Amino acid sequence: MSAGQEQSYFEEGALVAVLTTQPLDRTLDYRAPAGGAFLGAFVEVPLGPRKVIGVVWGPGQGGFDLKKARSISRVLDVPPMGADMRQFLMRVADYTITPMPAMLRLATRAPGLSDPPSMRKIYRLGTGQPDRQTDARRRVVETLQEYGGLAFTLGELAEMAGVSSTVVKGLVKQGVVREEESPRDLPYPQLQADYGGVDLSPDQAEAAAALREGVASRDYGTTLLKGVTGSGKTEVYLEAVAECLKIGRQALVLLPEIALTAEFLDRVEKRFGARPAEWHSGVTLTERRRCWRMVAENGAQLVVGARSALYLPFRDLGLIVVDEEHDTSYKQEDGVLYSARDMAVLRASFCGAHVILASATPSLESWANAEAGKYRRLDLAARFGAAELPEMRALDMRAEKLPAGRWISDALKKQVNARIEKGEQALLFINRRGYAPVTICRACGHQIACDHCDARMVEHRFLKRLMCHQCGETKPMPEACPGCGVEGRLSPVGPGVERLAEETAEAFPQARVAVLSSDLFASARALKAQIKLIAEGGADIIIGTQLVAKGHNFPLLTLVGVIDADLGLQGSDLRAAERTFQLMRQVAGRAGRSERKGLALLQTYQPEHPVIRAILSGDEEGFWRAEAREREAAGVPPYGRLAGIVISSLDVQTAFDLGNQLARQDAPLRQVQAQVFGPAPAPIARIRGRHRVRLLVKAAKGVPIQQALQAWVGQLRVPANTRVSIDIDPQSFF
Repeated sequence: MSAGQEQSYFEEGALVAVLTTQPLDRTLDYRAPAGGAFLGAFVEVPLGPRKVIGVVWGPGQGGFDLKKARSISRVLDVPPMGADMRQFLMRVADYTITPMPAMLRLATRAPGLSDPPSMRKIYRLGTGQPDRQTDARRRVVETLQEYGGLAFTLGELAEMAGVSSTVVKGLVKQGVVREEESPRDLPYPQLQADYGGVDLSPDQAEAAAALREGVASRDYGTTLLKGVTGSGKTEVYLEAVAECLKIGRQALVLLPEIALTAEFLDRVEKRFGARPAEWHSGVTLTERRRCWRMVAENGAQLVVGARSALYLPFRDLGLIVVDEEHDTSYKQEDGVLYSARDMAVLRASFCGAHVILASATPSLESWANAEAGKYRRLDLAARFGAAELPEMRALDMRAEKLPAGRWISDALKKQVNARIEKGEQALLFINRRGYAPVTICRACGHQIACDHCDARMVEHRFLKRLMCHQCGETKPMPEACPGCGVEGRLSPVGPGVERLAEETAEAFPQARVAVLSSDLFASARALKAQIKLIAEGGADIIIGTQLVAKGHNFPLLTLVGVIDADLGLQGSDLRAAERTFQLMRQVAGRAGRSERKGLALLQTYQPEHPVIRAILSGDEEGFWRAEAREREAAGVPPYGRLAGIVISSLDVQTAFDLGNQLARQDAPLRQVQAQVFGPAPAPIARIRGRHRVRLLVKAAKGVPIQQALQAWVGQLRVPANTRVSIDIDPQSFF
C-alpha cells in the first residue's frame, strides 16, 4: 500500500510489525491484542524474558511459523504516534544514518510511560515554618524553591535533596511541605493569546504581522528573524506564538541554554497569563512524564525546551521557534548526531508548521538559505525603546606594554573605573573556563595532561583541582612535577576566567566581582540566582565565558571588554571566522541595553584581521558575503556536503588499520564524485582511553551522500571494541 492508503487499524490476532527501542536492525512481528491496535499505537511487547516498549509500525512481515508469534502484552494508554511523527523519525534516521530503534528512544524519553493512570501523592512547598532548622530540612526547602512550585514524588524529593523520606514526612506534619493527592498527569494551565500584549515599534509590528500571517496560513514555511541584540526579537516571535494559540495549534520554543529558561518563562507568563510546559535536563522526572503525555493529548499548548523537545509527540504542531539559531549547542554531538535547527525545519515540513529562526548573528547556512529564497527574511535593525547599539573599538595590544601574567590593558582599566564611578556595570569576557589552560613545569617543561585523553588538564583554582574538559576527569593539583619530581616549579600558562577574576580583584579592590562560568555552579538554580543578582545590580564587574553571550539582559551593563578577541581565529575549523564574528557581536550586544549608551572594547593583536574589521565596522552583510564566497570556492557547507567519520578503539593500530582499509576501498564514494581525506589522528587523538582516527568525506551539494557512506562503511567488518561514528554536517572537528 502507498503511504496514503496504509492500513490504520489491525484486528485482534492480526500480524503487526512493532518497532521497539531495543538495539535491533528490524521490526518484530506480534499478534494484535484483544481489542486490536491502531497504527502508531504505543505498546508493551514480550522480548525474551522482558517486556519492552514499542510502536505498531505497520503490517507484519511473516515468513516464519506463525504459530510461534507472540501477542502484544497491552496497548499503552497514550494516543498513537501520528503519521507525521513516524515520517519525521524515518527521515532523521536516513539523514543522520541512525538505526530506527535509536530514533524511537529519542521519541520516548519520558519515565513511566507504561504505568497505568492513577492517583499518587505529590509534594510541594507549604506555608508552615519548621520547629527547628537542620541542614537536611534546609536542603528540602531549597530544592522545592529551586523548581518554582513544581511537584515531586516522595522518592524524587528525597533523592534530589539528599535526605531520607522521613525528613520530608516530618516537614509535612509541620506544614512546611504540602502533601497532595494528584492524578499522575494534569493538563497545563490555559495560555491566553490576548492576555498581556505589549506595544510594539513600527518595525516590530510589521515583522509580527508577517509572522502571524505565516502561522495562520497553516502551511509550512521558514522565516529568518534577524535583529540586532536588544531589538525585541522575543516580543515579536511571541506574537506568532499568540497567533498559534488563537488557531488552536501547539507551539514549541527551543532555547540553547537551560540558564535562559527562567527569565524566558517569566516573560511567557507575563504575556500569556500562565506558565508553559518545560522540557530539558533540569526538569524533574515527574514533570517530564507529564509534559510528554500532555503534549500527546493536546494538554500542553506551548513547550519551552532544549533540542530534544523536537521529538515530543505533538498532536498538532503549528509553530517552532529556534531562538539564537546560530548556537552550537543545537548540534547533538553524541548518540544520534543531528542539528536541532535543521531538524526543526524538517519536522515542520511534515506537519504544516511555521519555523522562526531567530538570531542577531545568523549561521551562514540560514543566511545563505535566505539569500537563495528558501527562507523568508525579516530584519529588526534598531534596538527597542531608548536603547542604542554600543560603540565598538579595538585596543591594539601591540602598543600596550603589559607585564607577564597580566591581561587587562591600562586603556580597559580606565574605562572600567569610569563605569564603577557612575554606578554602572562592566563585563570582562574571555572564552576559557578554569584558571589556566596549561600547567607547565619550569624545571623540565612537562605539561600536565589527562591520563585518559590527549588533552592538557585545565587548572580550576576555585575547586583546587585539575580538570580535563574532554572526559571530565579531575585530580588534585600536585605539589611536585609528575615528570621530574621537582617541587614548587609548576606554573600556570595563559588566562582562564578564574585567573582573570584574580587579576580583576587586585586591579579593582573596591569592586564587587561576579564570575559567570558554567562549571562554577553546582545547580541550574544557583546559576539562575547569580544571573538575577547581577541583573538587579549586585555586581560592579562581571567576569564571564560564552555563557554571558546568550540572551541575558543586564540593564546597568554599559561596558564590555573582550580580553582576547583573537582566541577563536586560530585553528583549521572552517567555521572559526563565523563563530568568532558571532561570539564577539553577541558579547558586545550585552552593553547598553537600556537608556545608557554602551561601549565594547576588543583587545586584539590583529586589528587588521578581516573578521576583527567586520566586527568593528558592523558591516555584517559584507562579512557574510565574503565568508560565503570563500566557502563556495572551497566547496564546503553550505555550498557542499561534508561528513566526518571517527573510528575509535582501545588499540591505536586497530583504528588506523580500519581507517586505511576504508580509504583504500572508496569505490562507493567515487561513484558519486565524493572525495575522502585521511585517515589521520583526530585533533584530540585520545579521549577516555580510546584512540581516535578521523576521515573526512567531501561531496557536491546535491549528492546523495548518505547512501554512498552506508555502502562504503558497510564493506567493513568492524572489530570488537571498535566504534565507527558518522557525522553528517559536522559542526566541530575535534
